Amino acid sequence: MTQQQRHIVISGEEHQLPYSKGLMAAAIMATGLAPARAYRVAERLEDELHARGVVLVTHEELYEQARAVLVEEVGERYGNTFAKWQLARRLQQPLVILIGGATGVGKSTIAMQLAGRLGITRIIPTDAIREVMRAMLTPELMPSLHTSSFDVERQLAGRPSSTTVPRNTDPVILGYREQSAALAVGIRALVRRAIMERTDLILEGAHIAPGFFDRGEFDGAVVVPFVVTVDDEELHRSHFILRAHESRGRPADRYLEHFENIRKIQTYVKSLAEQHDTPIVPSYNLDATLSEVIELVVSEAVRGVPARELVQQGR
Repeated sequence: MTQQQRHIVISGEEHQLPYSKGLMAAAIMATGLAPARAYRVAERLEDELHARGVVLVTHEELYEQARAVLVEEVGERYGNTFAKWQLARRLQQPLVILIGGATGVGKSTIAMQLAGRLGITRIIPTDAIREVMRAMLTPELMPSLHTSSFDVERQLAGRPSSTTVPRNTDPVILGYREQSAALAVGIRALVRRAIMERTDLILEGAHIAPGFFDRGEFDGAVVVPFVVTVDDEELHRSHFILRAHESRGRPADRYLEHFENIRKIQTYVKSLAEQHDTPIVPSYNLDATLSEVIELVVSEAVRGVPARELVQQGR
């Protein structure tokens, strides 16, 4: 067997394992790099280790070399994000990511991609919370739960608001506030459950509105909220047409009929995000948006790493 054919063994673990391009590519994808490109970086890393005659390497040495290859291949930003994520994995608290934004901005897609890149197995849409609450609360008792976020005003016509709002508030916004306030109860319960179980969690949905809960109330977790927006109206509209082709249960007509209301809600949620210092992530290209989201999440996660861990890593 030639030197180039030997396995590279990763040491420092109870059970030593051979280097895997697939596992390394998965780790590199946490930077936001696309799968194919991440795999190419993992291949180049393996080639460089073989060229140097390395047959035994520690995790620390391997990840430092991976960072160097990333910097050379795709730039400093990706290398730094990779290094930060290795630190963030030392978190002793669960990571809870809250993705808000109006209907049709791409929250579900971002949530699924983010979960895959960061190795998070639990994703819960707020629509699922609403369905559970609908089963327990009748339309007479809680009318705001029994329709979509952009069509609540018809359910609430003539009813007094349960939230404090300025006089002459747009009925669409009033309805959205009613539904978000009701679902905030379920959102809080799920976050607290994740904290108790020490489980990472992604919650996504139109009902995650800045100001309806504060991340400071979730002691015991690193909570990362952000709002996704699509500023271009035609691009936003096209999302519903594309989604209708991909999902039999979501015809575009219903959403396009209420498109003006959906845009009103986006403007309102964006204003809430600005008021409550919640990051706003524009969605115009999935790869670029995902890269920005990962950088945001990883940077926030590193802040939750105990100081002694940072000292050990020389940070």
